[in-house]
Amino acid sequence: MPRINLLPWREAERQDRQRDFMIAIAGAFVAAVIVATLANFVYIGRIDYQLARNARLEAEIIELDKSITEINGLERQKERLLARMEIIERLQSSRPEIVHLFDEMARQIPEGVYLTAMKQSGSTVEVTGVAQSSTRVSALMRQIDSSDWLTNPDVVKVETTDQGSSRQAGFVVTLNQVRASGEGTEDEG
Repeated sequence: MPRINLLPWREAERQDRQRDFMIAIAGAFVAAVIVATLANFVYIGRIDYQLARNARLEAEIIELDKSITEINGLERQKERLLARMEIIERLQSSRPEIVHLFDEMARQIPEGVYLTAMKQSGSTVEVTGVAQSSTRVSALMRQIDSSDWLTNPDVVKVETTDQGSSRQAGFVVTLNQVRASGEGTEDEG
């Protein structure tokens, strides 16, 4: 005989499907929460790692800035030392020139002329003195003009004064000292 099922099987099947659907939704929700939490942990870890790298880079930058400051200080010190060395080299090379200047001045001063002061600025020398007469100053000018180490004599001033029974001529003469070209080139080469 045929069997007839009068139970509400469609409704029971619908409830089973609805229950399975809710379980699937809950499982998907739990899986989404787990995936979102894991992604959050991964991104937080990456951010922390990048922040640690940035902090290390900043610390290294600070160290490099200190090194740069120290190097700049050393560069300035080096420049000062090089400038001093250059000055010393120039003084060493001009050392014989002052000897030539005094030697030549002693040779070229005619009798009756007395020097009271000498001032040198570069190669220009200013000579101040007293002569028995203005002709003695002219003789000094001719002597300087014929010298190998002294050139371009120029009278700045000559004043004749009476002192007691004699007359004296106070004078100021500028002249140029010839630089020794052979000595400077030996040091450079």
